[in-house]
Amino acid sequence: MNDERLSEAIYNKYIAPTDKHRSSMVGIEIELPVVNMSGEAVDERLVIDAADKFREHFGFAAEGRDDNGNVNSMTDKKTGDNLSFDCSYSNLELSLGKGDDLCEIHESFKRYYGYLQSLLSKSNYTLTGMGINPGYNINHNKPVPNERYRMLYHYLHSYHKYEGKINMSFHDRPDFGTFTSASQVQLDVERDSLIDTINAFTLLEPYKAVLFANSFLPEYPEYLCARNMLWEHSMQGFNPNNVGMFGKKLKSVDELIEYIKSQSVYCTMRDGRYIDFEPTAVKDYFSLGLISGEFFDGEKYKVTKLTPDESDLSFLRTFKFEDLTFRGTIEYRSSCTQPIKDVMTVAAFHTGLSGRLEELAALVDSDKTLYSHGISPVKLQDMLSKRELPEFIDTKELSGQLVRILDIAAAGLKDRRKGEEKFLQPLYTRAEKLTNPASEMLAGLQNGVSMDELIELYSAV
Repeated sequence: MNDERLSEAIYNKYIAPTDKHRSSMVGIEIELPVVNMSGEAVDERLVIDAADKFREHFGFAAEGRDDNGNVNSMTDKKTGDNLSFDCSYSNLELSLGKGDDLCEIHESFKRYYGYLQSLLSKSNYTLTGMGINPGYNINHNKPVPNERYRMLYHYLHSYHKYEGKINMSFHDRPDFGTFTSASQVQLDVERDSLIDTINAFTLLEPYKAVLFANSFLPEYPEYLCARNMLWEHSMQGFNPNNVGMFGKKLKSVDELIEYIKSQSVYCTMRDGRYIDFEPTAVKDYFSLGLISGEFFDGEKYKVTKLTPDESDLSFLRTFKFEDLTFRGTIEYRSSCTQPIKDVMTVAAFHTGLSGRLEELAALVDSDKTLYSHGISPVKLQDMLSKRELPEFIDTKELSGQLVRILDIAAAGLKDRRKGEEKFLQPLYTRAEKLTNPASEMLAGLQNGVSMDELIELYSAV
């Protein structure tokens, strides 16, 4: 595939869907740690059985099964709501099908969540609103046994091959996907506002780190939001353009297409089996002859050769904080799962701001609170993900800027006239006090609150 045809293929996959008239629909994915309050590893059979009862109770249809025949994805055909498991059976995901009213979506979430809790509590289990599963060092942390997650687990563990050979440092928790939980939002985007949206929300990322951090991992005690660091210093970050923030402002759709060409493919499928291989930039991948990769034959991994095919573009999977999808949406991926009582804050924040994009862009483009110290947005995001704020930041100015950002979000939600602005109230408290769920959890532990009490507190509706 020559460069012109590759540009056309990328345009058709990612850009063309944004040419259609976009609505105000919101898609929400909330990952939830499953915790065994007895202090033992999560019994996967118990969780699978609870999901089966959920499917029967709500009339969801089976969508996917693991290699053992267990239903691991189920969908309400009318609403599009879905229950699945992300990476492992100790990380349950509720995806709320596209809706245009966050209040109604919240009611659906509470209904599903309440029923699941009623099942799990009988065995002294709970779901909770934390970005790191409290039982991460007790649970088995094994992938859901299917082609997708087995491949991903194998790929992430391949980092030893590249240590010292490329200019990046790897952490030693390649199983992180089995115990980290996110709150993700998909919002429709039109082509005319696509680049401005990516640019504005990219500059917002350091501020979001302050508001939403909820993934403290004792092995990396300097971070309140370790989740994003875990992605970036894993095989997912082998090519930094696949993860995290955009390093500079985009100027045009054409530049975005070139950026996508610079991202790497690391897997594809042949004959129903996933094959993973050394990450290769899209712009180079389709000009290669044979590629050497590995696949699981049912018993062990084997080496194989494959010839790139144009259809392999569908296997380009990236984890940008602002990720343009083939659906004509931007998926906002950087936020940790939030305490359940605040579960709608992430969706409300992004929805409100997207409705007042010009105001948001003007605010971040003229920002002096963070962007007047000669430090890149990428570096700032990492710095503000940590327990200690940089000394050069004026905390009063930071608090004030966060409030101004929230005021824009609130105005955007009020424009929708659905009463959704109420979901921002917890964020105002965080902005004024410069706290977040991770810092509040640590403060609780230091004041003698037990982890079990915090798990219950973060699980309360």
